[in-house]
Amino acid sequence: MTPESLLLFVIAGLLLNLTPGPDVLYIVSHALRGGARAGMVAALGITAGCFVHIVAAAVGVSALMAASATAFTVLKWLGAVYLVYVGCRLLLSKAGPAIDLEAVSPDSTRANAQNGYTTIFLRGFWTNALNPKVALFFLAFLPQFIAPTVEHKPLAFLLLGLLFNFNGLWVNLGWALATAWLARRASLLKNSLHWLDRVAGTLFIGFGIKLALTQSPNA
Repeated sequence: MTPESLLLFVIAGLLLNLTPGPDVLYIVSHALRGGARAGMVAALGITAGCFVHIVAAAVGVSALMAASATAFTVLKWLGAVYLVYVGCRLLLSKAGPAIDLEAVSPDSTRANAQNGYTTIFLRGFWTNALNPKVALFFLAFLPQFIAPTVEHKPLAFLLLGLLFNFNGLWVNLGWALATAWLARRASLLKNSLHWLDRVAGTLFIGFGIKLALTQSPNA
């Protein structure tokens, strides 16, 4: 890859990562409710889930899924059901003020905070890992930057995917930090986020329905 192509790849990846979607919504909602650290943990979970798709693209699993309507449909419905589940949890959540997990200091509650971070990370992981559109994105996007003469295409897939994910991590962390900064300066956001849970829940359900209606690429 020439330096010009690499620069174009980085710029395109950053712009794509800036586009709002389920991943960004997940990060923003947790940064609003739990502070910067909660948002950053959510970003790390999203990034970890993306590694699943990178490895899948490198070993050809994504290509298999693109060719198999059954494989695509199974993963599509798993992802759709999970997004709707997350949305329903937000819609049914009880009203209450935002909880800043960073401010937790007593030893008796520190373990609960750590458990909270673990849950945020794992849910972020599954939000990304169960989305087949991410896998198909890598399969469609990365080959554009791999020359036909490249001998080890799986390795090229893997390296470009890792670079994309590395750059995306900083964008996701930026979403978390910017949202937390805004929340700290807006008392309405800090003290009452019940309505935001409702909006986020509705959007997650919408993303799930949209994913469920997505047609297989070989349909």
